[in-house]
Amino acid sequence: MPPLADYKKQENTKMSSVIPSRFGRLALAVALLTGFAAGAQASTLDKVKDSSSVRIGYANETPFAYTALDGSVTGESPEIVKKIFERMGVEKINPVLTEWGSLIPGLRASRFDLIAAGMYITPERCKQVLFTDPHYQLPDTLLTKAGNPKNLHSYEDIAKSGAKVAIMSGTVNLGYARNSGISDDQILQVPDTTAQLQAVRAGRADAAVGTQLTMKGLADKGGDSVEAIAEFKDDPAHTGYGALAFRPEDKELRDAVNAELKKWLGSEEHLATVKPFGFDQSNITDKTAAELCGQ
Repeated sequence: MPPLADYKKQENTKMSSVIPSRFGRLALAVALLTGFAAGAQASTLDKVKDSSSVRIGYANETPFAYTALDGSVTGESPEIVKKIFERMGVEKINPVLTEWGSLIPGLRASRFDLIAAGMYITPERCKQVLFTDPHYQLPDTLLTKAGNPKNLHSYEDIAKSGAKVAIMSGTVNLGYARNSGISDDQILQVPDTTAQLQAVRAGRADAAVGTQLTMKGLADKGGDSVEAIAEFKDDPAHTGYGALAFRPEDKELRDAVNAELKKWLGSEEHLATVKPFGFDQSNITDKTAAELCGQ
């Protein structure tokens, strides 16, 4: 009969072989479950297709994206999104209104799946979002009181005259104004284009600056009291190129949308879709996002 010590040794050996075996099986189960969960996590493209719906972030800026009088969301960008996602088998567009300066933070916080607001492609924005190739090109102009009483035709004119200019927060125009010598005391930052129009009409600003189409649209709303000037002297490099924007991790979704855009832009259906918002063949460009991002 083996001594007691040998029994204890054998028992300990059995226990030591059982414990690792149990922990090993547990670790394997956890690893498998984690792997299955990761594999089951659907991409945004998959989610959009499965639900047949997509959320778009927009700011009220005519004619790019805005809430119409009947409460519907329309404009050049939302209407393009409707057509493109329809081609992808996605039927429902869920708009999310936000201020312009909150569009990129809202996108990155997953409040919506893409930005459809006519956002200009700039190298700085390219560090934060993924753009499609641009679906329009457009110069800027000024909105002033009727008759342009301060004779403003450029950023430099505003800087020299001491005039005050209303600019939407978060737009490229802020940088253009400052680089042209306009002081912060001369800049009135506002949340949207309606506030720009109100500022000029009320005399809180001598001018507002934005895209040519937007300022013309505001002039139409403002009646005889304001006008969009016909001649605005600006750096040609300031021509804006608008596109849809996606989260950096949603490259698959961006690429799918971009592929459809390339086939559709310039078609009769595209031109008919954007015509009500003042866009035509002259606004089409062959620039790419990579080129405009400096990649």
